[in-house]
Amino acid sequence: MNRLLATLTCLAAFGATGVVAQSVAPSSDIAAVLKSPTRTPANIARDRFRHPAETLAFFGVKPTQTIVEFLPSGGWYTEILAPLVQGRGAYVGLVPTAQADRTRKAFADKAASYGTTKVATIDFKTGASSIPAGSADVVLTFRNAHNLLMQDDPAVARRVFAAFYAALKPGGVLGVVDHRLPEEMDTAREKTSGYIKRSTIVRLAQQAGFTLAGESRINANPKDTHDHPEGVWTLPPTYRLKDVDRAKYAAIGESDRLTIKFVKAR
Repeated sequence: MNRLLATLTCLAAFGATGVVAQSVAPSSDIAAVLKSPTRTPANIARDRFRHPAETLAFFGVKPTQTIVEFLPSGGWYTEILAPLVQGRGAYVGLVPTAQADRTRKAFADKAASYGTTKVATIDFKTGASSIPAGSADVVLTFRNAHNLLMQDDPAVARRVFAAFYAALKPGGVLGVVDHRLPEEMDTAREKTSGYIKRSTIVRLAQQAGFTLAGESRINANPKDTHDHPEGVWTLPPTYRLKDVDRAKYAAIGESDRLTIKFVKAR
């Protein structure tokens, strides 16, 4: 079945919240960027696991928006988002203060393909961010919410989600993609496995003031058992066990992922 059609409108899956999973057709702007020759071939090869066209369409991403990406890391989504908004919107990478210079250099090194970008900072100890309050249309975090739970300070996640809320305009969207830990599994595994429960993400967002707006299964992977020797990093692309059972993990593919949309009240 086409992955877009797998974004089921299924009240049974999300009956506890009354939020229906949604399916949104990708825009021509996003489709054009995905076909750009400036994209890294290795990144393009991972589209089948990450479904960027459908994911960004689900979050309502548009080229005229100010888009904040939390912890852009190696830039997998940056090379899609930054070119998408050139001349019409703005791209901002949000990182801890200690990573700011390194991120600026990484962006500058790829300015030919990224275009104009900005780097903003956040202090994990206080939650203070350099993003002007109410300035962003969309805040996106791809496979990073679990990292907040793995910090020594248990309040980091709460502070960062509060910063997301402050950065957004009224009506703005927070889009979260992360490795799904089934609700029946031990919550303690969120500290070590790289997986995070849906209920944890929803709790953090709602505590910050967000309203749950929709969920999609576009990044779900039913082959993932969520129980691997080195957590989510056992699977591709990391393959932390290297050649041990590599074919087994390659057959599973990248992790089973949650895709959740929240909105800030108008």
